[in-house]
Amino acid sequence: MKEIKFVDVGEGITEGQIQKWLVNDGDTVKEDQSVAMVETDKAVVEVPSPISGTIRINLPANSILHLGDSLAAIGTADELKSYKPGKAMPAQAAPAKAATAMPAPAPVAKAAAPKEILATPAVRKMAHDMNVDLSTVSGSGPNGRILESDLKAYSMKGAAQAPAATARPSVPVEGVERVPMSMTRRAIARNMEESWKIPRSTHMDLIDATELWALVAKEKPKLQKEQNIHLTFLPFLIKALVQALKENPNFNASYDRDAQEILVKHFYNIGLAAEAPDGLKVVVIKEADKKSITKLAKEVQDLHDKVTNKTISLDEMKDSTITITNIGSLGGGFLAVPMINPPNVAIIGILSIRDWPFVEDGKVRIGKVMPFTITFDHRVVDGAEAVKLGNAFKNYLEDVDFLEML
Repeated sequence: MKEIKFVDVGEGITEGQIQKWLVNDGDTVKEDQSVAMVETDKAVVEVPSPISGTIRINLPANSILHLGDSLAAIGTADELKSYKPGKAMPAQAAPAKAATAMPAPAPVAKAAAPKEILATPAVRKMAHDMNVDLSTVSGSGPNGRILESDLKAYSMKGAAQAPAATARPSVPVEGVERVPMSMTRRAIARNMEESWKIPRSTHMDLIDATELWALVAKEKPKLQKEQNIHLTFLPFLIKALVQALKENPNFNASYDRDAQEILVKHFYNIGLAAEAPDGLKVVVIKEADKKSITKLAKEVQDLHDKVTNKTISLDEMKDSTITITNIGSLGGGFLAVPMINPPNVAIIGILSIRDWPFVEDGKVRIGKVMPFTITFDHRVVDGAEAVKLGNAFKNYLEDVDFLEML
């Protein structure tokens, strides 16, 4: 007999929720057969059966899961008679858990001769803000130095092990509805808190998108008819951004605060902010520099469908090197300052294309304008570099020869 337990499915995920069961209690299942769909704060993953046998379901759909929780057991009828599942949080307790503030880990008794704590001032402040005693944290840095990653891992472990009894009670208030946050919404909240800590600045400019508009209008019906692919402006934006990044590599990077290093990426994985039923997700076009406009259009379409259908995988949402958020596709205004997607150094915001008067040689021409913004991590790059990236991005999208070559 074997239990199906919730384990780390990657990206340091420690919490999930059973979206639905694909089998019924008492069914006979085969080895590697998918038996449940579990939603994490990143994606929905299928849970396979480790062996063939009869399944005993321990938790109903919508139950909240933590690392080590037992979803079900697989075995023979005799084995299951004496089986008793391990402790896990039942579905009805989920709302209270959702409202639980992260408790501080319980302090432990200090030795008479306390050990030296190696940590930077930034880590010490972070520990103070989180109400964590650094003497209880094991450091993975040189000579046992405590890093930010150690502190975060310790806090996550403490949250996962915290008893449900510490939850703040839900007090009914007339006219107020308490809505538990979804896995995705919780992840967005955490990521935005991390993003807000980044010292950022924003560069804004306008692109003459007249030729780009004409090219998309020309190729769109042809691609739809011949290959059933919906062409948008995104593939061209991706291509232009990749070229601009090759000339401004510090934007295709991340920042290692502990090591005080800039990690410049020599691959181009473009993240695309995508609206989903349960909240914003960032899907990733891997090795975008190696793909044609047609290939990019098809991949953008497929990823959008997967986000909508909640079948997107973890691998399709990881390892972005920079992000584009196409606010204009929603009809979004003239100006926006999007939040940086950690650990990216920058995010490109694209606004709605609209008619615009251009003055050339004293004459007014009506064309198409595309406003855009670059919000960037000012620890890594400066304003002058953002202007250079913006100019390169803009020039490629206004270059008819470049567009036609794609």
